Amino acid sequence: MESIETLIENFSFLESWEDKYQYLIDLGESLPPLDEKFKTETFKVSGCQSQVWLVPEIKDNKFYFKADSDAIIVKGIIFVLMSVYNAKDTSEIKNIEIEKIFAKLGLEEHLSPSRRNGMFSMTQKIRYYAEHYQ
Repeated sequence: MESIETLIENFSFLESWEDKYQYLIDLGESLPPLDEKFKTETFKVSGCQSQVWLVPEIKDNKFYFKADSDAIIVKGIIFVLMSVYNAKDTSEIKNIEIEKIFAKLGLEEHLSPSRRNGMFSMTQKIRYYAEHYQ
């Protein structure tokens, strides 16, 4: 997983939305596959148009997430979210302003309303895990 600073820098070099979109797809394709045993209702993110599963793991009071989707562009969004939220504790997760990060990446204005809603649903699930699993 790349740091969010690296992602922001990489996205800044891409001038067109098509290039950013392709990079997001490439990031999604690099996600490790999620074990089928986690693709259950327990880990499913509601509010996403495509299917998304999000699995938390806690190590040394830090959260690490694994996730997958049946939609390739959503997998790219997952990659970005994992870069932002992995290896953070509960208070750090609560203080992340994901909208500002997506704006820095140049993605905010180009995500469709359904993908934006899905991103917020994933973010809400991450925050839920951070508040309830310690």
